[in-house]
Amino acid sequence: MKERKSTGFTGKIEQLTVVRVVRSGMTNIIPVIIVGAFALILNCFPVDAYQEFIQSFADGFLVNLFNIVNTATFGVLSVYMTLSISFAYMKIKADPDAPLGGAVVASMISFFILAGANLEDFGIAKMGPKSMFLAIITGLGVSALYLRLYRMFRRRRHYLYTTGADREFNRMLSTMPAIAIVVMAVALLNALIIRVFDVDSFRELLVNAFNALFSIGGESAGFFKGFFFVLLSSVLWFFGIHGSDTLEEVMQTYFVPVSNGGSGILTKEFFDCFVLMGGCGAAICLLIAILIFSKNRARKRLGITAAFPMIFNINELMVFGLPIILNPIMLIPFLAVPLVCFTVAYIAISTGIVPQITSSVDWTTPIILGGFKATESVAGSLLQVFNVILGVLIYLPFVRILDRRSEESAKRGFDDFITFFKQNEQDLVGVRLSERGDIYGDFAKGLIVEFRHDLEKRLKLFYQPQYSYDGKCVGVEALLRWEHPAHGMIYPPLLVKLAEEGSFLAEFEETVLRRAISERPKVIERFGEGVKLSVNVTGTTVVTPRFMQFCRQLNESEPFAGKNICFEVTEQATLSFNDDTIAALRELKAMGLMLAIDDFSMGQTSIHYLKDSLFDIIKLDGSLVRGMFEHLNSREIISSIVSLAESINLTVLAEYVETEEQKEMLHEIGCDCYQGYLYSPAVSLE
Repeated sequence: MKERKSTGFTGKIEQLTVVRVVRSGMTNIIPVIIVGAFALILNCFPVDAYQEFIQSFADGFLVNLFNIVNTATFGVLSVYMTLSISFAYMKIKADPDAPLGGAVVASMISFFILAGANLEDFGIAKMGPKSMFLAIITGLGVSALYLRLYRMFRRRRHYLYTTGADREFNRMLSTMPAIAIVVMAVALLNALIIRVFDVDSFRELLVNAFNALFSIGGESAGFFKGFFFVLLSSVLWFFGIHGSDTLEEVMQTYFVPVSNGGSGILTKEFFDCFVLMGGCGAAICLLIAILIFSKNRARKRLGITAAFPMIFNINELMVFGLPIILNPIMLIPFLAVPLVCFTVAYIAISTGIVPQITSSVDWTTPIILGGFKATESVAGSLLQVFNVILGVLIYLPFVRILDRRSEESAKRGFDDFITFFKQNEQDLVGVRLSERGDIYGDFAKGLIVEFRHDLEKRLKLFYQPQYSYDGKCVGVEALLRWEHPAHGMIYPPLLVKLAEEGSFLAEFEETVLRRAISERPKVIERFGEGVKLSVNVTGTTVVTPRFMQFCRQLNESEPFAGKNICFEVTEQATLSFNDDTIAALRELKAMGLMLAIDDFSMGQTSIHYLKDSLFDIIKLDGSLVRGMFEHLNSREIISSIVSLAESINLTVLAEYVETEEQKEMLHEIGCDCYQGYLYSPAVSLE
């Protein structure tokens, strides 16, 4: 009960507009952060031969190039953040009538006003990481005020009807009253703050406020000041605020980098090397715990994806992908691990076990190397390793809790997910389940990862026999089945959807065909030499160059001719019957393959497939067979299809035949080939 209440409370927190906007805003600028960080990595990679090369190549051309990229990303990071927060706010509020550009413009102008753009010394430093907190509150506050004002004025707006005043022009014009009022209000607020608090801008007031938190005890940087700095930075990160960047001014004031003359234990390098290993929360420890001990495949895949940037202390992929942000399970270790690392490192250096930091080290330097370079001692590397081991041990039980909760949540929600998919199967054909922002999207993403992993290992073929009216088995349809370790047998149509969204549909269908051919001798042994072996191939795959090349290779190694192998073309998407498609289908026929149209009805699309005499078999749409007794039209349509097929020498096969009554009615109509539960469900070959 407590867990449910906690989950409910957390869910409510996560749905708060502020929380959603900040999380989305930070997520949107991850590419900017990663590009800037990699530019810094390439510029500062700690290998002497490499540094000599980039410094000497074309008179420092590469160094200049990397600096330009770093300046264009980290140098103006707060500008990106303001824009991203404003965009996220308007997107979440989802007011189609309110031009998004108005909020962005108002937020950007307001940011520059509050950052002190009127000052003579205003420069790029005030647009970088040090102003991240200002960017967040500006993007949130200004966007909210703009949207409210816009809604007040939109009923009174006037349109221009000149030649150039199109719809977009008038939409832009309608934002002007709200933008003007917002900008003037922000400018007035900034002016009042300057007058009342004797600062040069609202930004300076924020800087002074954070500095005031650390001013107790004077300018010296002692243990408790450093401990509080790590705690506050981690707390800010947990709530989606870039803690390291928000407190950058504090770092420069109280924990001066060695490169700027810093000395003593608590320098910037101390935090980068011994506390924030792998980024905030000492996330390298979490990464190792996940990769070694987690049983959740999706989580492991995230760890593998995030591993390379995390080696260089870039952990946004892990922070937002897990997520750590506002995840109550991760709060304790995310706060505790860096505090433990800080304490251990402080004691080790203050007691002389590890030498003091004497060399400047860039924050992107990997662990072990960073500790060695900072202290010029192997003891520095060993201290890093010791802290990482401690961190892994602290994160470990919480990773297991995550796994356990994921498993319990999956069991509770999986049936709902399958029910949702079955009820909306037709409507979801053109929709990407994995892009949904709800629990169904989470299930889809997790299943895609697991399905891809199991494609060659846990999947097996089942076979459903096809019988003639006189009781002879004339064919079998090979159907791939996936028995999930937790959820059992997965609904087959969902497999195609997952493979399609995971971009491995072609590989999935090639696996079915390859395995069916390899098991054909056993099928022949079980059902007889003349039995037809059918394999499903979607219309989006069957005529692609990749699949055609795959079929050619199979045909060269073991020719299809004379083996009664049939491709049942399923209509995930309508086949486009252009010259290339017709040529591909004819080539498949020339290899000795048969072609069947799955789910055939009397629609214009289905009829269109018959005009080029490319198909051998028609499989009736299952809804027609199931509706024979309730709807006279179904019987008439089947009769028409059978007559049409006879006139052009095609075989008609009825699926979903479940009773003797259905079989006899189909026989009366003229359909004498059947597949369905009357004979057998799809079962393993054994």
